[in-house]
Amino acid sequence: MRASSDFCKKFIELSVLARQCLDRRIPDQQPLQQGFAAWQQSRNAQNHTVDWHFTTADARVRLKRLYPSIQP
Repeated sequence: MRASSDFCKKFIELSVLARQCLDRRIPDQQPLQQGFAAWQQSRNAQNHTVDWHFTTADARVRLKRLYPSIQP
């Protein structure tokens, strides 16, 4: 589960990057690298965390059909 959680976090960060920095045409690689570095420093300084919409227990109830039931 940890690997998928890390993947989700990375996917969310990539989505934030796309919305905040990549919403325009970038002429070449240098402005892209500079913009990304500035965005990364700002994002790290703000220390954002992922705000999951519900807890693991809630997910198990709501998504019960997706969790396999193991019979002993």
